[in-house]
Amino acid sequence: MHYRLLEPNDNSILAEIIRENLKSHNLDIPGTVYFDDNLNHLSDFYLASPKRAYFIVLDDDNNIIGGIGLAELDFMDDTAELQKLYLTNAAKGHGLSYKLIELVEDTGINKGYKQMYLETHTNLKTAIHVYEKCGYKLIERPKEVVHSSMNRFYLKELS
Repeated sequence: MHYRLLEPNDNSILAEIIRENLKSHNLDIPGTVYFDDNLNHLSDFYLASPKRAYFIVLDDDNNIIGGIGLAELDFMDDTAELQKLYLTNAAKGHGLSYKLIELVEDTGINKGYKQMYLETHTNLKTAIHVYEKCGYKLIERPKEVVHSSMNRFYLKELS
């Protein structure tokens, strides 16, 4: 596995990977990123601020097989949100998620964040297992979360 920062040419491939994952877990519903117009232009969002980053994961042939991002969270001080950790089916089951979470947490620390927040859904059982194994603790739904079909919320102190 190797990775690099998201580039505009990656947008359509990444959007396809994300939508395929959501659909396969019956999350191609309103209130998820599946219907987010910005999904087709993620580089616009992640390249707009030095407090954000999105990493593309590449296989040995330089094909995009997934990604992970982080961005500032407006409603919690010194907190980044872990965003859009998705892999192709062929890339799953090899421990990549753990490496990507470590990468994004290290990036968050380097950007000055003290904790990492994430939202997920009970349909994503494997993701929940990975997050909990990485030390994320289940928290109550923050009152600031609106228009979201996500129903599991996690927080982790970064050190």
